[in-house]
Amino acid sequence: MFLDYFALGVLFFVAIFIFYGIIVIHDIPYEIAKKRNHPQQDALHVAGWISLFTLHAIWPFLWIWATLYREDRGWGFDDVAKREIELEDDVKKLTKTVEQLQQQVAELNGSAAKNVNESGDK
Repeated sequence: MFLDYFALGVLFFVAIFIFYGIIVIHDIPYEIAKKRNHPQQDALHVAGWISLFTLHAIWPFLWIWATLYREDRGWGFDDVAKREIELEDDVKKLTKTVEQLQQQVAELNGSAAKNVNESGDK
């Protein structure tokens, strides 16, 4: 009789342990986001709860989302933004150069046409 109650107690303990273990595991991305001061930590928390209903299918993506952001470097795309600004400056310079060359070609074509008209008038 004692073993029956003991087995029932162990069964309840294991069920409760597994239940709370799943809750703790699903909350890991939110805890990472909170620790890193992630700007979208509330969204991560909600998505973590939603992942319970999807049997944690989206949980690895939440982990990645939470670990991408760090407060000291942000999303880590600063180098890309700097490079993009440099490329914009290069494009502006090239556009200006092309416009200058087009003006020079137009001037040369204008003077060549003028020379042709002058030689045709003689």
